[in-house]
Amino acid sequence: MEKVESNSDRKEGEGLGLGFGFFVRIIAFALTISAAVIIGVDKQTKMVSITVVDSLPPITIPATAKWHYLSAFTYFVVANAIASSYALISLIFSFANHAKDKSGNLGFVIAIFDMMMVGLLFSSNGAAAAVGLIGLQGNSHVQWKKVCNVFDKFCHQGAAAVVLSFLGASAFLLLAMLTIKRLHRK
Repeated sequence: MEKVESNSDRKEGEGLGLGFGFFVRIIAFALTISAAVIIGVDKQTKMVSITVVDSLPPITIPATAKWHYLSAFTYFVVANAIASSYALISLIFSFANHAKDKSGNLGFVIAIFDMMMVGLLFSSNGAAAAVGLIGLQGNSHVQWKKVCNVFDKFCHQGAAAVVLSFLGASAFLLLAMLTIKRLHRK
């Protein structure tokens, strides 16, 4: 006669490991690749009036805002591309080796890399958010004018990308915590 396992026989959190972890890893991939693409295609051109001499009428010239004009946004795109690539590779690697690694070594390595992605993403989010805040408010102490009142679409896309990347970093943090908790139970 076969023994039937009931829900009360399972350890707390068991059954969430592989399926839930895969789901969260897919979410982390989707969020970070979306953030990289949103900033990567972010570009806006506006006609801007410039007064050269008060006695002459202003000159209207096209001004363009692109993500690669700002090193913080370049870092943001690269960091999110690295994190999304890692999420995809770790998803495949975890799936292929889940049943084989009983010692927990693979899980420990993945948890360390997940935490590295958290640090990478949070640092790039901070850099992009700081530049975005200067674009939104300007800085009167160094005479930097605000630009989000002119390049509103550019700024809104940047803000959306930072939010998506923050959620992606949070997903990696959740993955690391779940992996460490699972390893601690072994």
